[in-house]
Amino acid sequence: MAVVRSSISAPVDNIWGDVRAKIEFDETRFGPQSLTGLSDFSHVEVIFLLDRVPEETVETGARHPRGRSDWPLTGIFAQRGRNRPNRIGATVCRLLNVENLTVTVEGLDAIDGTPVLDLKPYLREFGPRGEVRQPLWATELMSRYWSRK
Repeated sequence: MAVVRSSISAPVDNIWGDVRAKIEFDETRFGPQSLTGLSDFSHVEVIFLLDRVPEETVETGARHPRGRSDWPLTGIFAQRGRNRPNRIGATVCRLLNVENLTVTVEGLDAIDGTPVLDLKPYLREFGPRGEVRQPLWATELMSRYWSRK
């Protein structure tokens, strides 16, 4: 459907917040009208395929997030690591520009060449309803995910 174009060419664990990427749609399948109205939104959700995750590294059980033994043993479906059984990633990104068949976003944690499976406008009504809770290890893990600090 589309492919990511980014300056990041290898998986990294942090720094994604100010990374700008382009999502280039397949011109043999789509015309510019498929993106009409998208620029009215501030954010999009990008669904992508983690196609460079080697089969032998896919996790189906539990592990310590990021290999840190000071964090609890946690099932793969209770974390957002890239070594997922289905290899599907999803990220809400800031929408910067829509031009022809190219969508420019900020904060997409997908590397150059990553296949995009779907792109959806982000509507606040699809965000959390009620209080959001998460364990302390998750807060610690994400504390530097979006910034270089």
